[in-house]
Amino acid sequence: MPKAKKVDPKTQARTAPSTNTPTIPNWPPLRPLLPAADLSLVPLVPDQIYLIQNFLSSSLCKTYASFLASLPLTTTPGKPKKDEAVRVNDRFQVQDARFAEMLWSGTALKELVTTRFVDEEAYNEDGEYEPPSAEELAKRAKEVWGGEPLGLNPNIRIYRYSTGQFFAQHYDESNSLTFLPQSATKACPARTTWTLLIYLTTCSGGETVFYPEPTRATRNPEPIAVAPEIGMALLHRHGDHCMLHEGMEVTGGEKWVLRSDLVVAR
Repeated sequence: MPKAKKVDPKTQARTAPSTNTPTIPNWPPLRPLLPAADLSLVPLVPDQIYLIQNFLSSSLCKTYASFLASLPLTTTPGKPKKDEAVRVNDRFQVQDARFAEMLWSGTALKELVTTRFVDEEAYNEDGEYEPPSAEELAKRAKEVWGGEPLGLNPNIRIYRYSTGQFFAQHYDESNSLTFLPQSATKACPARTTWTLLIYLTTCSGGETVFYPEPTRATRNPEPIAVAPEIGMALLHRHGDHCMLHEGMEVTGGEKWVLRSDLVVAR
């Protein structure tokens, strides 16, 4: 595993305020996509880290990586503000509720998060799957996601990590917002509870590495490394329950990541 960069673990990843309002991109259509029936929300660490392999097709990822390279990316400063983690990458950020909704309900994500997430409690002692009732499923979903899932944060972020770039150890913050679900006529109080990362390319290095807290049973837990895979989505808990993590230095190629957050009702 690549050597971790030592950074004050109290640092937080904050969304930098934008002085200029960027133009909303004309995003390419989200197709082709694999049907939801062919995808699974797989727990890497139950209630903490989930993966969706092939969430976006390789051809769609290639289209998006090419398109995103045309956007006006800005390089983050090498010297962060107080209490912020060191981050060196190129990024683009825009508020786009329509695109967030496309990622949520126009893909398999909504179905996977609300009705088809893998739940160990749904298996009996013989290892047989026992489908929960709709009421049980909704209750369990609220427990896993920190509230009733409403959609994705309209704050869309694009990250490009070139050779030598990285994101040091940090925690992702939870943010409160007023959210308007697609089917609603009135906005409601909401908050973000999980980070969504969608990897569009592979590269050398660039792993997202998580550092579990020590427990009585495991005094020195091994770090958990997730290597970028084309089209893979990663969901990890943030806010008070966020696991310390970092984006390792890219040693070859480019790592393109599309970022949003899961929004739940407050």
